[in-house]
Amino acid sequence: MPKTDALQGALDLLVLKVLSCREPMHGYAVMTAIIESSGEVLRVEEGSLYPALHRLEEQGWIKGNWILKESGQRSRVYQLTAAGRKRLPNEEQRWAEVSAAIHQVLRMA
Repeated sequence: MPKTDALQGALDLLVLKVLSCREPMHGYAVMTAIIESSGEVLRVEEGSLYPALHRLEEQGWIKGNWILKESGQRSRVYQLTAAGRKRLPNEEQRWAEVSAAIHQVLRMA
């Protein structure tokens, strides 16, 4: 299923990648991991992240579970599904192609 919005696709890819390295994670931790691992170049807003998490969950690429913290508060944590692990290399390849195409256009004289 091709994506028409490259930035949305980039966020999906970043979420999948972060969760492939450090799971399970709650949304705020995913957001922080993206910011920190990009050297604070990439900023992810909650208004973009949470819809992405819901979208990825609807696609079956991640799974969210409610947990009870020691404080008694509930928190939703996310982890990759088998389908998400399988999808990640495809998303990485798609992003490499999009990045190369953008780079080609930027090199125009």
